[in-house]
Amino acid sequence: MIITLYLIATATFFLMHLVPGDPFALPRETPPEVRARLNEKYGLDQPVHKQYFIYMKNLLHGDFGISMKYKGQSVLGKVVTGVPNSAIVGFGGILVGCLIGIIFGIYAALNNGKTFDYLIIILAIVGVSVPNFVFASLLQRVFGVQLRILPITGWGGLKYAILPIAAASMQNIAYYARMLRSSMLDVLNQDYIYTARSKGLTESEVIRKHAFRNSILPLVTSLGPMCAGALTGNFVIERIFNIPGIGTALVVAIQNTDYTMIMGLTVIFSFITVFMYFVVDILYGFVDPRIRVAE
Repeated sequence: MIITLYLIATATFFLMHLVPGDPFALPRETPPEVRARLNEKYGLDQPVHKQYFIYMKNLLHGDFGISMKYKGQSVLGKVVTGVPNSAIVGFGGILVGCLIGIIFGIYAALNNGKTFDYLIIILAIVGVSVPNFVFASLLQRVFGVQLRILPITGWGGLKYAILPIAAASMQNIAYYARMLRSSMLDVLNQDYIYTARSKGLTESEVIRKHAFRNSILPLVTSLGPMCAGALTGNFVIERIFNIPGIGTALVVAIQNTDYTMIMGLTVIFSFITVFMYFVVDILYGFVDPRIRVAE
């Protein structure tokens, strides 16, 4: 994890300085003397390699820096205020998508080759193929413009979170339904399933105690990037619904060439991602008794 984060921070730092742009040139042209003082304040007048070592030293002490565009706004402060909003949309989308997707996947596998199975396959193809922002726009038009029962944009309560969560869950529903269907169809053809049925277990017991638990392993594998994406991957939805999350903060930082904010958010996003992969490795042992860490 440490090596991965170090490589990501290094690559991001040097790539960011190769991109054309000046954090102090917009929104209006800043006088040269003012820009010179700002460059000196933030160390941009130093050689790039010296800036790199200074930043990495501060990073080791937990100092992610201060925004170059917003006076007094620290990177950690922006993360603290934005994470709860992003988490509501992201994890809400995962929870709704996981529950509905698992139900659809199980019923599709148990009704293999029937009408419901084909409907789930079509739903999965559409859900994976169509981007989330298309679903977001359709939901805004139907529930916000035509029916006028939910707000289109803004943030401030449960009613503001319903449409963003619904838009974020669409691809998750399709992904989980397709994955669980394929996994369960494979498990249902295993010898131990036939053995369980021959012992007199009911079909619900076979599904609940044997088939489902072994079918869910691929879903556990996907939880790592899914949970990381819950906080970092919904920036388009956040922009469409005007949600003050950290995804939106990263987009705005890139537009403004805000070096410290870009670096800090990228490192934090990377940490969340690698940490979630680590958690998934631990969860394997709880889901599958065959997988254990040796002493």
